[in-house]
Amino acid sequence: MFTGGWLLALMHSALGITACDSHWLYFRFDSELAKFGVSASLAELLAGVPPGACALVDIPIGLRARGRQERGCDLAVRELLGKRAIDAAPVRPVLRAPDYAAASAQNERLTGRKLSRRNWQRLPWIAELDGLLLADEALRRWLREAHPEVLFAALAGAPMSSSRESRDGFTERMTILQILNADAERLIASAFLAHGGFEATRANVVDAFVLALCARRPTQLRGLPPEPEKDPKGLPMQSMYLPGPGHRPQ
Repeated sequence: MFTGGWLLALMHSALGITACDSHWLYFRFDSELAKFGVSASLAELLAGVPPGACALVDIPIGLRARGRQERGCDLAVRELLGKRAIDAAPVRPVLRAPDYAAASAQNERLTGRKLSRRNWQRLPWIAELDGLLLADEALRRWLREAHPEVLFAALAGAPMSSSRESRDGFTERMTILQILNADAERLIASAFLAHGGFEATRANVVDAFVLALCARRPTQLRGLPPEPEKDPKGLPMQSMYLPGPGHRPQ
């Protein structure tokens, strides 16, 4: 399923962004300088990011308006990681629903599927991201969707064997990150010390870090599916990944 190679060229500014609690957690690399933080506003987080940057976010980009057909990228992620790895993305009209009952009923009317509780909890982040992308065409060129578990699977050559919340799962993922970045352990420990148990879990911190790490190599990013679908508003529906060093999976 994965294609591509690995080059050493690094993006000067790269961000990895994940949604957690009521905040956006991020890691940012500017050349070799790394920093992290949280923001209640995605627009504020992205303000001042220099031209030519790359950012990966683990929130759906591109939404259908109606229909039973799921986004191709969601189907591809589920095929790789398993049927419980990702829920069907909501359709765009649901973003304005006032409560879960209304949102789920509307999603079912438009797609034949109820809205998952997990996606209801993520709906404010999905709506915020969608609104920014619809209002700013330039943003679409450098802010892309990615699934952290797909990134780890691509970097390792196979899906992770343990849950991201488990001790074994943390060790498994940290082994990969430390191979790719010598400061991974220190940076992740510092971010968890600052935000863990408050705005983020340990798994959230690891997710944001792998997103930022992969965003540093934008010319090597590949997509699921390889040719992105476009939603009715023209946004790409594609989950990005970075093939691991020296590895060329089929």
